[in-house]
Amino acid sequence: MKDLAKRFLSKSDRDDIITAVKEAEEFTAGEIVPMVVSASYHYPMADVVGAAALAFPVSLMLAPLVGGWLWIGTGSMWLFLGFFTVLFIAFHEIVKRSLWLKRLFISQQEIDEEVEEAAVSGFYGEGLYRTRDETGVLIFISVFEHKVRILADRGINEKVEQGCWEDVVKDIVDSIKHKRQAQGICEAVKKVGELIRVHFPVQPDDTDELNNLIVKE
Repeated sequence: MKDLAKRFLSKSDRDDIITAVKEAEEFTAGEIVPMVVSASYHYPMADVVGAAALAFPVSLMLAPLVGGWLWIGTGSMWLFLGFFTVLFIAFHEIVKRSLWLKRLFISQQEIDEEVEEAAVSGFYGEGLYRTRDETGVLIFISVFEHKVRILADRGINEKVEQGCWEDVVKDIVDSIKHKRQAQGICEAVKKVGELIRVHFPVQPDDTDELNNLIVKE
């Protein structure tokens, strides 16, 4: 899971995004920070639940087939438990390493909560709340969950309606679905820049206060 962000954006993709951020910030005092993470959380319970859900029915099928007459009587429980233990360990590793399978055992609510928490942590952890004019904007992309969040500091939220961010998020998600993630992020950066430059035009003493791209593999 840790290499998802690395595969998500190539070196040239990253260079294009950094260039897009610099160009957008030439006309606004806002600080735009795209952040790409491999996953918002590692979801250990999904490995456990998935392993149990797969090991249980397989154990029920294998025990009577392999055990023969031993399946009948008090030994049946121990035979089943033996199969279940071995299969649970095997399936635990399979679910842990197979991301599409792991995702089946994670609820949408848990995904939404973890992505939201990771986005907020990224916003504060990277200091987007500390810009001079309270104009930090985080474009947060969590690859494993296929989720995008946009968080803006207080100064921008007072001027830009939340619905504007939702439109940008939808555009990024659509671009990712069509394997155009770098282009989608660049276009989103441009749109964010256009939205905030109306209220926060660039100042004569403006400086680049934050990273132009953060990738956490």
